[in-house]
Amino acid sequence: MKIAVAKYPIEPVRDFAAFADKQTRLLEAVARQGARIAVLPEYLSLELGAAFDETVRGDLAASLQAIQSLHAPWLQLFSRIAVDQRMHVIAGSFLLAAGNGRYRNRAYWFTPEGRHGWQDKLQLTGFEKSAGSIDGGDALKAFEADGIRAGVSVCYDVEFPLPVRAQYEAGVRLLLVPSCTDTVAGATRVRVGCLARALENRMFVAQAVTAGQAPWSPALDVNTGEAAIYAPMDAGFPADGIVAQSSGDRPWVVADLDFAALESSRASAQVANDRDWSAQSLPAIVRAQVESL
Repeated sequence: MKIAVAKYPIEPVRDFAAFADKQTRLLEAVARQGARIAVLPEYLSLELGAAFDETVRGDLAASLQAIQSLHAPWLQLFSRIAVDQRMHVIAGSFLLAAGNGRYRNRAYWFTPEGRHGWQDKLQLTGFEKSAGSIDGGDALKAFEADGIRAGVSVCYDVEFPLPVRAQYEAGVRLLLVPSCTDTVAGATRVRVGCLARALENRMFVAQAVTAGQAPWSPALDVNTGEAAIYAPMDAGFPADGIVAQSSGDRPWVVADLDFAALESSRASAQVANDRDWSAQSLPAIVRAQVESL
């Protein structure tokens, strides 16, 4: 299966029509390359804040409230693109109103058949907590795409092993990671999380990122990191775990992933963290014994 992840150039779009044109162009281009799944970055909806006046786009709370009027067009847009291009589209994330002034950071999955599902971000970063209006999700999901089971882990979520392990145990072999980081340290944390989840679970991990600067936005102001597709660091796969990675201004990273080879690789694995996972639960080692020397 050919997978595409975006190094998405953040821009001050003038209105929803301009945003829609941009998404259509980007996704049509990668569909022509044969991608079956395309992943856009976290906080994609906040680019729409630029369509409002300065008092709104410069204020996170006002931006979140303003973009709610564009939620229905958002769903229609990405559903249409997925159907037209016969491609699964993970449309980054939309900060969706959940009532009582609260929001969920929701990653939508659109299918070529016109259906959609979602995965809410589970863990909140310090920035999201300080906003005072964003809640973490309360459900973990797995999706089907062309016979492959896939999961979504939104940015910070990929730094936590147990939810991803639960997705693996539900049959997930492809983890899609829409992300947005504003520091090198943040980008490194997400990157290390992706590599670790690929190693632990013998799965492919595909990470999309935001790129560029958006001084008009309190959430998208600075964007750091490279889009990449990762594999287990084992025989038959890249030694550094990197299948493909972005460079420069190219908006897409595309790679063919062989899931049959992934499954068969267990038989000749140098190590098999996924197979040996249960050893961590042996009664003698679930807690460390303190000894005085």
